[in-house]
Amino acid sequence: DMGSAPNNCSKTYRTPRRPFERDRLTAELKLAGQYGLRNKREIWRVGYTLSRIRRAARQLLTLEEKDPRRLFQGNALIRRLKRVGVLEQDKGKLDYVLGLKMENFLERRLQSLVMKHGLAKSIHHARVLIRQRHIRVGKRIVNVPSFMVRLDSEKHIDFALTSPYGGGKPGRVKRKRIAAGGGGDDDDGDE
Repeated sequence: DMGSAPNNCSKTYRTPRRPFERDRLTAELKLAGQYGLRNKREIWRVGYTLSRIRRAARQLLTLEEKDPRRLFQGNALIRRLKRVGVLEQDKGKLDYVLGLKMENFLERRLQSLVMKHGLAKSIHHARVLIRQRHIRVGKRIVNVPSFMVRLDSEKHIDFALTSPYGGGKPGRVKRKRIAAGGGGDDDDGDE
């Protein structure tokens, strides 16, 4: 017996109230295409995070401006959002938190940033590189496309040292080609 800690987790996403609204479906499809998402759940997960953050901000806004709880929790919330780069540095008020959109969060995914920094040819290529452990943030290999990148670690996104792209040994296909006697000048087709 591995100890009796309950391992039930709360859901990280919420499904839409009405399953087939055309406007929402098209909006979701657009987001999924733009940010190279795998399924709608990835969108709903961000939406859920956003709605929880906005709810917290709304509740704090009902308090007096000098209320210690509003000051303390409000600043903590704002600091957290600024740290992951969701909130711009000059927007330090709770009102700005209510104005946040899903795009603000999706822009900060590792997948979006790998593409933005030119490590990948497309948003889908970015996802593949991350999953195949070619990307590191700082010293760590991160293989989660939805990893939220903090502002201070953004400049440390690079190819992993073990990756063929980052000076590691050549990939499986290229090694095979070299062994067969042909120079391997093709991209690595590892999966």
